[in-house]
This record gives sequence, structure tokens and C-alpha cells, in this order.
Amino acid sequence: MTTLVAGSLRAFIDTMASELEGASVVVVPTAAAFVGAVQAALEIATALEPTGADVEALMVLDRAGAHETALAERVARADFVVLSDGAALHARAVWRDSAFGDSLAGARLVAIGSVATVLGRVMIDPRGGAPTIGLGYRRGAVLTVPATSEQLERTRRLLAGDEPLVVVGARGVLAESDGRWRIVVTDDVEVTNGDLGTSLD
Repeated sequence: MTTLVAGSLRAFIDTMASELEGASVVVVPTAAAFVGAVQAALEIATALEPTGADVEALMVLDRAGAHETALAERVARADFVVLSDGAALHARAVWRDSAFGDSLAGARLVAIGSVATVLGRVMIDPRGGAPTIGLGYRRGAVLTVPATSEQLERTRRLLAGDEPLVVVGARGVLAESDGRWRIVVTDDVEVTNGDLGTSLD
């Protein structure tokens, strides 16, 4: 597994607790910069305590931090990098074309909630559901979070259809390796291509 996408912190812990014992885990709360990055990092670290993981937070909250070589090197040494939920557009702006972003692209990632939407070549803009440019760290799916039926219909209509749209709710979990995605927890996961339901097989 190269990537785990969990709709919530609870879904992540329930799915991966047994794999985290003794692991080096870096928490990146960039997406939570506007609502409390320290609190987001503490929440994740507290949830990971029972696993015995060695947890460190990297407070990369702006472009200056994203260009610090030492922080990028720390990501490269981690067993897992956990990206907190929050403002996906802010995370994209901070990580794009930076040493830190490059390190994320090569890391074993856990993306919680809406931050997962920045990982693909195509990102769904949370402000209206239109496709826009993602960071391109992962391929094979366009990831998004639950929205109104009208907004999701608009999103499906605007997508080109070369990759499936995957809506991941709070209980859903996906895993990816080499561009191939699979559903780990089917609750709250919907996969479509255009107007048609499909699968990730």
C-alpha cells in the first residue's frame, strides 16, 4: 500500500491500528492551518497513542515551510505520513512546486477527509464542484467528499471520464498501490464514471 484514504480519523484508526505499532509517523496538519493546526496534530497524535507509534508533527503551514529541506527529508524517513483533514485548497497552495510537496509525492501517505482530494491529477473544487488541477501525486481516481446531489451531478457532468470519481464519506476507506485503487471499507464510498455506477476493479 502506498496510499490510504480515510473519510475520518476514526476510520483511519479502526483500519490501520494493527500496522502502526512501533512505526515512525509524521503528522502534517497543513490543511488545518485556518482552523487550528496544533489542535489537529494533537488530535491525531492522541488517537495514535494506543498503537505505540512514534509520532512527530511537522507544522508546514505556509510556502516558507514547504521549502525547508530538513522538513522534506524528515518526510522521506517516515514509515507513514498522515495528512490532516481541513482546507484542501490551502494544502494544495502550500505544497505545490515545493521540496516538501515532492517528498509527499514519494511517501507512504494517509490522507484523512477532504485533504485526499488534492492527491490526484484532477481535484474537485469544494466551492462549487468543478474539476480543477490537483497535485498529481497519485493516479487512477478522482477523489472527493460528500456534497449535495446537485453538486455531485454537476461534477460528474464536467469530468472527462478517463478516471472514476470516488466519493469518500466519514466511514469509507480506500487503499492505493501503483495507481490501482481498492475499497477497504465500503460504507460511505460511491464510485461512478459519468452518470454510471462502476467499481475500482
